[in-house]
Amino acid sequence: MSKPHAARLAAKALPAIGSFLSACALAAWALPAQAWSYKEAAQPYAGASIRVLDEITPLQETMRKLVPRFTEETGIKVEYELLSHGDVINKGQADLFSRRGHYDAIMLHGLQLGPLLAGNTLEPIDAYASDAALANPDLRLDDLINPAYESLVAHGGKRYGFLTWNYNQIYWGRKDLLEHPAEREAFQARYGYPLAPAATMQQLRDIAEFFTRKAGDTLAGETLKSDFYGIVLEGIPGGTTFTTVWEVFLRNWGGGLFDAQGRPAFDSQANIDALRFWAELWKFAPPGQAEYSLVDVPTVMGNGIAAQSIAWSDFVLGVDRPNGGAYAGKFVYGGIPGNPQAKATHSAGAEPSLMAMSRYSKNKQATFLFMQWLVDAQTQAQLLEAGAGGVPIRQSSFALPVMQQPERQSLYGAMRQSLEVAVAKPKLPAFFEIDSALSPIVQQVGIGKLTPEQAVAEGQKKLLSICTECTL
Repeated sequence: MSKPHAARLAAKALPAIGSFLSACALAAWALPAQAWSYKEAAQPYAGASIRVLDEITPLQETMRKLVPRFTEETGIKVEYELLSHGDVINKGQADLFSRRGHYDAIMLHGLQLGPLLAGNTLEPIDAYASDAALANPDLRLDDLINPAYESLVAHGGKRYGFLTWNYNQIYWGRKDLLEHPAEREAFQARYGYPLAPAATMQQLRDIAEFFTRKAGDTLAGETLKSDFYGIVLEGIPGGTTFTTVWEVFLRNWGGGLFDAQGRPAFDSQANIDALRFWAELWKFAPPGQAEYSLVDVPTVMGNGIAAQSIAWSDFVLGVDRPNGGAYAGKFVYGGIPGNPQAKATHSAGAEPSLMAMSRYSKNKQATFLFMQWLVDAQTQAQLLEAGAGGVPIRQSSFALPVMQQPERQSLYGAMRQSLEVAVAKPKLPAFFEIDSALSPIVQQVGIGKLTPEQAVAEGQKKLLSICTECTL
């Protein structure tokens, strides 16, 4: 989730998509609310069975408990299967590309849309949305969080679903350290400004340097028994390491992967500068960071051996909670730090995702009803209530009573800040080849085996070997 790409979205895609969605909202969904219900809409399909594939996280495990309510109301049976991140991608795509149609709907990360749209495997929902018998007139599409929603679901004048999950990255820091009087005094004396959660990339770097300590040093008035680190980041050559570098670092330096026409543009000075900064952060990170995945980062933060991180907000929910560990309640959060020195468009790492309908589904109307129900404001309120909070897909969800817990306000505020600038990734038919080619390169920069200059030259060469016009 490149400045060129963001500019391209802003200048071309979003106005067109916004007009398109607004027209749909007025035309397709502008029906008398009292004349429609899921129960009545589902009567022709009562007894039908649909198969739905989703990703297993605490959010979806909570949703699984709610799915029987849809069946009770509609008579449509739902086999709601949850698999791990990698398995839901592999199994879902295999089903779509095989044209088997085993699954009626499949959870797709935005990064998957390029290959699947290029393969003509997904069913547009426009015909169902224009059917007064099927379309929920109270769905309130304008409440779904943008720009994630608009940049995710539309392509070529058609829509392929609704924003269903809203994964986003945030800044995560140790509140007890950032607010410790002695640490604040020392930081002010050393850097000349107050110690606080990082709001800029330069502050992120200074805090990382400041809190990197050796065993035997003092931290917050206590003698350290082991080394302590100023930052921890994902570092494996896979997972979301490369996309984090792309969205959190390259874009915030005004760089990226492509120019405004979708052609490779990795060999830029902005990318060199961003990668140099990325490599410097590794000096203040644990020595095993090259083997850390997106799952390991919250574990390290939860174990209390690093001062700050950039992490996926849904993973934070499993650490900073009652009985979540010795450091639960000792954290503070913020949006992804900006980079005012580069004067770049602010960017945050994100992976907005949708429930997409298979072109080969044999139960398309029943599936469309379920897709609407998933994102319905009432369903979303029940989901957040059952999960004691979560990651909203609707702006209105932030005002729900369950989202007002005082101890979570810093986290939810951070989510809102990141989601204000989070966009879906460009629709790249060769996304997985690009990710596989560039992930090892950015890791090599982190561990010092490639200079930033070498990395952008090698990365550009690899990009050009994969595609010359890379976006749909």
